[in-house]
Amino acid sequence: MVEIERKYLVNSKEYRSLAFLKSHIVQGFLNSHPDRVVRIRIADDKAFLTVKGRSNTAGTTRFEWEKKIPIHEAKQLLELCEKEILEKIRYYIKIGAHIIEVDEFLGSNKGLVIAEIEIEKEEDKIEVPSWVGLEVTGDIKYYNSQLSKYPFKEWKV
Repeated sequence: MVEIERKYLVNSKEYRSLAFLKSHIVQGFLNSHPDRVVRIRIADDKAFLTVKGRSNTAGTTRFEWEKKIPIHEAKQLLELCEKEILEKIRYYIKIGAHIIEVDEFLGSNKGLVIAEIEIEKEEDKIEVPSWVGLEVTGDIKYYNSQLSKYPFKEWKV
């Protein structure tokens, strides 16, 4: 139950035409402590409770446990969540052996677009398309739990 991923900013909307699937996601955090994040997520017609541990120093690896829960329970738990509930459209794009998940944030994080690529081993080589820009793996301000506390609209860019 270890998640290994890389995160990047996205520099064009080309990913939209390449997506084989897209999903509407609403999520909140019951706990966003650096040692343990507890998230509630509703993705279209499915809901999940997820627990994540602290990232390694590179920000690529961390413990992740997830369980499907009924949507009505997820909606009730979202009411207990911390400050900001995140909303985004996730696009799924297949590039080589990997699936790139591109999150186009809405609401207070509108304008922020992040690509995530899950990998099997930290040293795996990734085929990065031209519309993927600066790598932000390990930069905690791009973690969803941080975006719920410090939304993109409040950043001084």
